[in-house]
This record gives sequence, C-alpha cells and structure tokens, in this order.
Amino acid sequence: MTRQIHFNAFEMNCVAHQSPGLWRYPGDQAWRYKDIEYWQEIARIAERGVFDAVFIADVLGTYDVYGGNDLAAIRQGAQTPVNDPLQLAVIGAAVTENVGFGITAGTAFEHPCPFARRLSTLDHLTKGRVGWNVVTGYLHSAARNLGQKGQLPHDVRYDQADEYLEVIYKLLEGSWEDDAVVRDAEHGVFAIPEKAHHIGHHGRWYDVPGIHISEPSPQRTPVIFQAGASPRGIRFAAENAEAIFIGGPTNANVRATVRRIRQALVDAGRRPDSAKIYLLSTLITDETSAGAQAKYRDLLSYASVEGTLVFMSGWLGVDLSRYRLDEPLGNVESNAIQSALEAFKGQNDQGRTWTVRDLVRLGGIGGQGQNFVGSPAEIADTLQRVVDETDIDGFNLAYATVPDTFEDVVDLIVPELQRRGVYPTEYAPGTLRNKLFGHGDRLPDNHRGSKYRVGGPLSTIDDYTGTGRPRPEEP
Repeated sequence: MTRQIHFNAFEMNCVAHQSPGLWRYPGDQAWRYKDIEYWQEIARIAERGVFDAVFIADVLGTYDVYGGNDLAAIRQGAQTPVNDPLQLAVIGAAVTENVGFGITAGTAFEHPCPFARRLSTLDHLTKGRVGWNVVTGYLHSAARNLGQKGQLPHDVRYDQADEYLEVIYKLLEGSWEDDAVVRDAEHGVFAIPEKAHHIGHHGRWYDVPGIHISEPSPQRTPVIFQAGASPRGIRFAAENAEAIFIGGPTNANVRATVRRIRQALVDAGRRPDSAKIYLLSTLITDETSAGAQAKYRDLLSYASVEGTLVFMSGWLGVDLSRYRLDEPLGNVESNAIQSALEAFKGQNDQGRTWTVRDLVRLGGIGGQGQNFVGSPAEIADTLQRVVDETDIDGFNLAYATVPDTFEDVVDLIVPELQRRGVYPTEYAPGTLRNKLFGHGDRLPDNHRGSKYRVGGPLSTIDDYTGTGRPRPEEP
C-alpha cells in the first residue's frame, strides 16, 4: 500500500509567525488575524486540501533575548502582539466538518483543573476535532509575566509537565463513567453521582481532590500533540504524544530524530507508528519551476534580518546581536529549545560549518523548517523523497504569506500528490483521533492516559464524595 502524506496548516494568532517581515508583502492578509472571517477562511482552505489539522502555535511572553530587550520583537511584529489560540478551534469548526484544530497551551501557565474544562468544552463544541499541543515553555519573559523568576531548568519543566498530564488524564479519563449522564426526566436525575468520581490527586506540583466538572466529550482526552525533540522531550512525547512536530535543516538530521522518536515509542510500550511525525516545512510553488523560483526570490526580499535574529535568539536562548553574521555558531549552552540548537551546531549538506548568516538565510521564510521551492511536480518529488529518506508521516506547513501559500499548496501541490496516490482524497469519519489512526475516538489501551480510566490499573481513588465516605464497589 502506498504511504500517504499528511499536511497540517501551521498558524498562529498574530501577524508574524515564522516569516518575519512578510506581513509587508503585497496582498498578505496576516494583519487580519483579529477577524473571525480570517480564521474561518483558513479553516475552509485547510479542509478543501484535506489537511489533518490547523495547528495553532502560541507564546505568553515576548522575544526579548535579542539585544536584551523586546524592542525589536515589537518593532517587527515578531509574534507580538499575539492573541489566544483556543477560541480559534470553535471559530473554524463552525464552518467546517472534518478538519482538526490543534491548539497550543503550556503546562506552566494554567492550573490543570480549569484547563481540563477548557479542553472538554472545545472537544464538545468541535464534535471531537480538537488536539492539544503540550508545551513546557521556553521564554523567560512568559514566566516573569506570571510572577516567576524565570523558566525552570529544561528537564524540570518536563517533570512538572508529567504531573500536569497525570492530572489531566485523571480528570478526563478517570472521573466520569461513560454512562454517568442519564438525563432521566421521570425520576429527576440528570447524572448519577456515584458515577462521577473524585480523583484525589495529591502530588509534588498539584493538589486536585475533586471531580472533573465537565461531562465526557467525544474524545475525552483530545489528541495530544507535542514538539519536544531533546532527549527529555522525546521521552515525554513517547509517553504522551499522538502527533509529534519536528524541525531540522537536513534530511540526515531529520532521519536521526525520527529514529530516536520511533525507538522511544517502542521503549514506552507503544507501536513505532503510534504517533504521526510532521516535519516543519514551507512550500513555495507556482505552475512552473521558473515561476516558483521567481516567487521565492520576491518573497525573500521582504524577509526581515532583524526579525529573524529576534526569533532565532529566542528559540536558541542566545543573544545573536553579539555575533557577527559570518561567525560560526560554536558551542552554546541553552535553556530554551535544546534540540534546535543541536541541529544547527553541526554541518550542513555541503559539509560547511553553520554560521549566524545561515540561520538568517534559513529562518527568513519558515523559521527553523526546510523550504521546498519548485513546480508542483518538483515539490511532489521532493516530498516523497523526504518521506522515504526520513520516515516522517507528513509536513507541518508554515506560510510565507497568507492565505496565498496555503492556497498554492491546496490548488497546485495537493492535486499532484493525489494523482500519484500518495495523498488522501477524502477524510475518514469520526473524531480527529479516528481520522488520524482509524482505531476509534478514545485513547488506545497502550497509551499512558488510558491507564487512568475509571477502574483502570492506576485508578486508586478512595474517596468519591470528598467527605470520607468510601467509593462503592464496582459491579
């Protein structure tokens, strides 16, 4: 059977997401990010292209590593200003029937109890088409905005996230039984209280004794997305993620990352294909190769050097204003995105050491992802080769300009891939999880979260009322 290629639209509720300066390009519509109609248009385009999801990134602070302040970030509109991503799932779902919505939210910035309710609400309103991109945070400015001195050390953030997910799983999977809500008008019983269990969680970071205050949604736990590719991040992803986003400047780098992820999934007791792996990429195409190359040169002329250095400084955790453009990256310790730094420390495909200028060239369009430029046939050839060489499942597509980049993909590249039989022509039925894997709406039995289901092996709840009365025996 021919392996199918998957696409996501990579977006953010701001004006300059991955390609700083391109908001100045004639016809770009990113400035409309505050409009409901803008997001509904993006959702319709993605669904027309049979994309898996519109994946929406987020930050809660400014990029203030470059130059030691956030002046350049504000000047360039570099993910500042930025609005909340969660409402966009409902806005997009209202005008579509199949495409999913992946929303980003950090484990360090909101207590899991109210956040679990927000997840259930989104899953109900989208009829099971929502996913949650779990992030631990990397901007010190975000931590300071919440009264913290700064980000916790890298691995400690994942330790906290482990418990955060435990609480989420207990609430979403282990609190309400499937048949708790009966809506029995004759006897005046909406829900059976004995079937809504207090989770009794008492841990290092969180105390959550009570019930989940939302009834079970179509997926219960939304599809878990994750983008950590450091050793600790990969272990976290292997235990939790169902969709994993990665970046990398070369196919060799990507292939090595995918191999580590697949092995980590096996080590976690899951199948190596239990998570879809998407590569961050930007596709620039036109009807001809020459037209695509000309379009790329035109777009690149609008890219902001300062804005790119702002992003790269924040992602790598080092102030690139202190470096000459032709200076090698060298050895840099970072508490930000460790995996990204490791990718750029090495050699490129030609064996030349990466420099700061290479970062600017790479990141001017599409951030840390690879740019593929060419005719639809050339792009299709490239995508198939990348999938074959790296073992990824698909591509997380950033844009140069919006909606043009996404429309070019949908109108030119998707039909070419479909003609080759390597891209879906229609959606599978059901929830986002079933569309991705075809095994039903709920977490599979080998997933960490399934172990917290009511009556599961990790269900150790002793007090279902909060008053000391024992939980009744299960039938």
